[in-house]
Amino acid sequence: MTFEATCTAPVNIAVVKYWGKRDTSLILPTNSSLSVTLSQDQLHSKTTIRASADFTSDRLWLNGIEESITSNKRLVACLRETRALRTKIEAEDASAPKLAHLNIHICSENNFPTAAGLASSASGYACLVYTLSKLFQLPLDASDLSIVARQGSGSACRSLFGGFVAWEMGERADGSDSKAVQIAPETHWPDLQALICVVSDEKKGTSSTEGMQLTVKTSPLLQERIKNVVPQRMDEMIDAIKNKDFPKFAELTMRDSNQFHAVCLDTYPPIFYMNDISRAIIRIITEYNRDGIKAAYTYDAGPNAVIYAPAANMAEIYGLLSHYFPGAAFDDSLGLLENSTSSPLPATFDQRVSPVFPQGSVKQILHTKADDGPRVLSPEQGLLNAEGLPKRLA
Repeated sequence: MTFEATCTAPVNIAVVKYWGKRDTSLILPTNSSLSVTLSQDQLHSKTTIRASADFTSDRLWLNGIEESITSNKRLVACLRETRALRTKIEAEDASAPKLAHLNIHICSENNFPTAAGLASSASGYACLVYTLSKLFQLPLDASDLSIVARQGSGSACRSLFGGFVAWEMGERADGSDSKAVQIAPETHWPDLQALICVVSDEKKGTSSTEGMQLTVKTSPLLQERIKNVVPQRMDEMIDAIKNKDFPKFAELTMRDSNQFHAVCLDTYPPIFYMNDISRAIIRIITEYNRDGIKAAYTYDAGPNAVIYAPAANMAEIYGLLSHYFPGAAFDDSLGLLENSTSSPLPATFDQRVSPVFPQGSVKQILHTKADDGPRVLSPEQGLLNAEGLPKRLA
């Protein structure tokens, strides 16, 4: 008896940041957050899960390397929750296949660097839980499933939807109201696009899990953010998205990114996620916006920049980045440069805002857009071979 499912799930990049837990075991946040789900055509996690009576234990491979399941409490929590839901189905329906007790093999791959500040845990755990839900045929909607995914990685709950997604922090101690909801679908604002600047694909020095709890313990600024800043900012951001008000969206996005990194600096000892290249990109976008907001930068817990802008501005922004950071590989899958006649620098741009950095300082630039949530793939696209082992090993 063998059952299998293969799915992909997207990365999401927050415009109102999540940073800090009020309950570390259930992963309940200190504030609500809001993100944009980006296209899986550029960035995604892909997971195959097979359940079989022939398997002697649960096993996990991540990017071709076998990892321990039992030592990963968050992964164990996701397996426990989904198996409990499947057990309930089997108890209520005698004809349902007995899947809950079967051992499983999990194989997962990211098509981008893991733990480099590109939201790999969000897409990874969203993909894990979504694939488990398909394997176990769980009758849950995306919001209910997000409660399970949240217990793997907080931001994963937002990757279960496409488009524009809020993670409502909730108030209940058991976390039953801490879940993701879709603010608007990916079709709502097709003009909004993004450039991702991969400054570093190295694993970051301070993990998000470690960093945010140090901030909770030591940062007075975080308390101001939680109590007074984020509640109003969430309302304003939702309004900006619904009205497709880019200048407002952009200002809120940049202000929130700035405050998130200020909170990291207010942590004791301080946490540094951005580097000189990250700060140069901020200066470049700030100068570009001098006569009116045309782009927005944001940074998660890492040095890599995400720049949101209307589609009409993308070629000009790419020209700026190419001038100051030559040699970056460019993913032009959206055809940005096909009909572009944009000059590298706008006529009024003050070139003194930043030095030109050495070749390859920005490793890669990805052009992407808001897109859909998790996808179910065909059996032929699975990652496990006939024996239930990875088709590719590191």
